[in-house]
Amino acid sequence: MKIDLTDTTSSKINKALVQGRRAIGTPAVGMVLTLVIVTDEENQYDALKAADEASREHPSRKLVVVKRVSRSARDRSRARLDAEVRVGADAGTGETVVLRLYGEVIDHAQSVVLPLLLPDAPVVVWWPVNAPVDPARDALGKLAQRRVTDTHAAENPTDELTSRADTYTPGDTDLAWTRITPWRSMLAAALDQVDCAVTSVEVEGEQHNPSCELLAMWLADRLHVPVRRAVSSGPGLTAVRMETTCGPISLHRADGSLATLSIDGQPDRAVALKRRETSELIAEELRRLDPDDIYASALRFGVERLGDGAEPAVAAATSGASGGTATSAPAKKAPAKKAASK
Repeated sequence: MKIDLTDTTSSKINKALVQGRRAIGTPAVGMVLTLVIVTDEENQYDALKAADEASREHPSRKLVVVKRVSRSARDRSRARLDAEVRVGADAGTGETVVLRLYGEVIDHAQSVVLPLLLPDAPVVVWWPVNAPVDPARDALGKLAQRRVTDTHAAENPTDELTSRADTYTPGDTDLAWTRITPWRSMLAAALDQVDCAVTSVEVEGEQHNPSCELLAMWLADRLHVPVRRAVSSGPGLTAVRMETTCGPISLHRADGSLATLSIDGQPDRAVALKRRETSELIAEELRRLDPDDIYASALRFGVERLGDGAEPAVAAATSGASGGTATSAPAKKAPAKKAASK
């Protein structure tokens, strides 16, 4: 069921939600959180589709905030709010409200969203594109326990990672980090099968893929060994190679779907490592709303400390995440195993 409201208010939208629930015969509210999606008109369809699919696992009220740019100065000075209320089959599992903001109300989106939040339920804000420089200080970000960005959508992902590190606040996370969860789990499991010390690592992937940098920073931060970032044609992450005291360990994925795990002295194994859809990434992030300390530690390690084959950069990568002195002692596998849990 869809209800269109033109030049409306938050109070009228709440009444429309109650009216819609009664019309379809489900007056009870059985949702676990409010998901606020801040996007533009171009990307709102894909973002809402992903959120609807994720709501099968996490029933939620989805508030899509679309800030419309007015063409004339007169229109920009006139505040207006249009809304589309969806309940039942049209809203996935939960409820959906698409909010289109015009004029001066664009700068006060939090005043529109606040009355529509579910009472006594967590709030998650997701920026599929055009995330603010400091999500925690953003007017909508202040309403949330969890703030989700996507560095992959940035103009310069590497610079964006540095910006995210500078402004990190507990509760921040990024879908570029979520994408490497299977990789981190697989690498930790591989190290759990051998009794060796890692001496160096190479992470290979597309040039402008921030997930590659995050995986490299995580390995450098947890293992305290030189990590080199190599470039490939993709898709996405393609390989991780670790040199150990027992021989090389590699995880190679050429097609974005099936990977090969090679451990010295053991037969090669094929492992499923499919690139996941956005809906799966959002569903994973909604499973936990507490601060992700492992992500914070990896992010703060710094892209500039990753090795690119030059000796000074490699030496810098061997220092600890807290900025300690460089060390040549190889790290054991245990820290990587612990770091994989997210």
